[in-house]
Amino acid sequence: MPKTGIVCDSTCDLDPGWLGDHDVVMVPLKINFGDTTYLDWIDLTPEQFYEKLAAAEVLPKTSQPSPAEFGAVYRQLAEAGCEEIVSIHLTSALSGTMESAIMAAKLAPVPVHAIDTRTVSIGSGLAIMTAVAVRDAGGDAAAICEAVERVVDTGRIFFALDTMEYLVKGGRAGKAQGMAASVLNIKPVLTFNTDGIIEPHKKVKGMKRAVAEIAAASAEVGAGPMRVGILHSQAPELAENLIAEIRALRIDCTIVGTVSVGAVIGTYAGPRAVGAVFCPR
Repeated sequence: MPKTGIVCDSTCDLDPGWLGDHDVVMVPLKINFGDTTYLDWIDLTPEQFYEKLAAAEVLPKTSQPSPAEFGAVYRQLAEAGCEEIVSIHLTSALSGTMESAIMAAKLAPVPVHAIDTRTVSIGSGLAIMTAVAVRDAGGDAAAICEAVERVVDTGRIFFALDTMEYLVKGGRAGKAQGMAASVLNIKPVLTFNTDGIIEPHKKVKGMKRAVAEIAAASAEVGAGPMRVGILHSQAPELAENLIAEIRALRIDCTIVGTVSVGAVIGTYAGPRAVGAVFCPR
């Protein structure tokens, strides 16, 4: 059976230990606080990052991996016996990571299939989990790509931010730019459209209502069985509340996991964000 390598980037927010245990190679993005550069999820845990973010006078900068960094990983996997590689990444609308992967793929010694998940965090994470499951069940690169593309096409992520400040300052607000007002405790519930651009879903008052709206948004994905992934940025109680809301709706679902939002996505989401990805099984 041909051996297929799986590559991702750090914005999937899956724990590096889990990725290593499941033979997935993670290429980190970078965070720059002033003149100091950190590797996402390697040099900074989420806890360490949010402490630094709270103390920072200006928003940190983020940057994607270079084509050379992807190229080195692709060569290492080829030398380890991989005959094909599936490389799964965050939306190209927010980052040049996908472009770097595609550039490196053109020079790789084996075929590389780069997939734009058109989402971030646990949205991409669910695609990676799917890739691992198909590979471990004996699927080849074509089967992995087909399964991952199905997740990309059918899954939806919804999330609420405690404040739009970080998203706007970081230039990643997309079509949600007009929801930046923070008066009257208004909390925007956001999603990604089919082009991988952030857009508004609903605007509600208070985080409690926002959590309820995220759970209710599952109805837009379908009524059948689905997989659900949860994300939060230093707000585990909000994640627990969201799970409780989902359970209360008696949705036929399996919650595949909860992730803490790492430094790169956290730069734009800020602290106390919460969300969920819903994907038909």
